[in-house]
Amino acid sequence: MSVTIDISGLRQERVAVVPSPLAELCMALHALAEPGHHPGLQAWVTGVTARLDPHLADRMCEADFLWRSTFSDLFLPYAAAGGAALPGATLGEELDLLDKLTDEQFVDAALEFTCALPYDTQGAGALADATSRRRALMLAAARGPGPAEFTERLLADPPRIRAWLRQFLEDCDEAFFAETWSRLRHQLAADARRKTDLLRRRGLAEALASVSPAVALDEASGRIVIDKLGHGHTTIRAGGLLLVPTSLGWPHLMVLHRYGWQPVVHYPAGSPELTVPNSVEQLTLRMTALAHPTRMRLCRSLARSAFTTSELAQTHGMTPPEISRHLSVLKKAGLLTTRRRGRYVLHQLDVTMVARLGSDFLEGILR
Repeated sequence: MSVTIDISGLRQERVAVVPSPLAELCMALHALAEPGHHPGLQAWVTGVTARLDPHLADRMCEADFLWRSTFSDLFLPYAAAGGAALPGATLGEELDLLDKLTDEQFVDAALEFTCALPYDTQGAGALADATSRRRALMLAAARGPGPAEFTERLLADPPRIRAWLRQFLEDCDEAFFAETWSRLRHQLAADARRKTDLLRRRGLAEALASVSPAVALDEASGRIVIDKLGHGHTTIRAGGLLLVPTSLGWPHLMVLHRYGWQPVVHYPAGSPELTVPNSVEQLTLRMTALAHPTRMRLCRSLARSAFTTSELAQTHGMTPPEISRHLSVLKKAGLLTTRRRGRYVLHQLDVTMVARLGSDFLEGILR
């Protein structure tokens, strides 16, 4: 499972690493809505929530589906230019870029949370196509009264919703984000400079590897492969590739692969993930290995001490070949350590690796 970006013909100078205040505001809103995803931001969330105006807090709930479970592409409006634009230096500049989206682009990006429209292929928009419009309203209603009301208002009067959203984001900036951004922008700019320097000196493959171990360049096929629990594909075409760092985003690694928009990789800068590369495939392998009842019983023994295959066979009433097959599955998943003692091979459960599975699983599904 992965998201791929076809970069055939991409020139290195068309790769840009640039911080985005609007994208970081999206992550700030997400962290406030889902603090459980970001235990490292608990102090920041508590501080902002404590001084938040109740009226602004209520307004956050009106459209929180744009940042709670889905990171709306509205927070990356420069990508709609197909490679011709970069993030602005200030939030105001990026809100101006948001204003430049057509009503069709704005509505389709805002309705992403309903999964009503084709995403990485060309399709009819909800403003122009009656079938897409009905489907958007139906799926929004299934999400609850809030999304249903927002979708009805959006489709009936896009300019009104656009004005509401801009005013809301400006109020968030005044209430808490301007202070946060003044602290984070220097860190993000430094990370962007490091990635840009690495790109120039060592090439795209190493620059991508420094972004996240979940991002890799497949030079043979001319594709960037992002290890995520899902599928998607996009193509550079005549545009470029944009890498946007975030300080508030870990463990989320987002990839904008909307049809016709510039591909964007929104990555956590300086994240713990850089030291613990765990692919979705590896995580699946480990959880599958542990799900078998017999292997669970073997793990109970192997967690306490090291055993040979013959000892395990005798203890569990199985044949050595049967035990070997189960040990092979656990070993392939990276859950066993082995050592030799004379002519005997001793197996033991890697308790540290098993203990990490909970956090690995959470990071994998949130990536």
